[in-house]
Amino acid sequence: MAKDPDDIEAWQRLDARTTTSGKLLGKDIGKLAELGVCHVINLAPDERPGALAGEAELLQRNGIRYSYIPVPFDAPQDTHFSAFVEAYESDAKPVHVHCIANYRVSAFFYRYNRDIAGMAEGDARTLMERQWAPDKSDHPAMKVWARFIANGGN
Repeated sequence: MAKDPDDIEAWQRLDARTTTSGKLLGKDIGKLAELGVCHVINLAPDERPGALAGEAELLQRNGIRYSYIPVPFDAPQDTHFSAFVEAYESDAKPVHVHCIANYRVSAFFYRYNRDIAGMAEGDARTLMERQWAPDKSDHPAMKVWARFIANGGN
């Protein structure tokens, strides 16, 4: 198996099956294929600055399944989380989940690990905080994410 790349933005390996990152560049698709990634889940809306144009087609050409769940940064909802869980659990093969900065992804995995996988809250939080801690910021925009990780998005 190929070595984890050190040049994909905000790269993180969660376990043997799961990797995450911020935005992908065209050159990153081949790296994911080399790692054996079979499914990519994108949580960033296509219109976000830095989003990879034609991502679905690039992945398909490399034999990688694609799930697109656009989560507005200012309005994550439980419906987004449910769609993420369904997509993530639909494939036992290596999955890569990304957004633009790995913030959405880390918050989603915090909830998944804590609420579904049964990971201890402290362990789930430590994993999330490798990327960010939305509930430890005074920035007004982070309040929606603090609510999302605490009680869900609705």
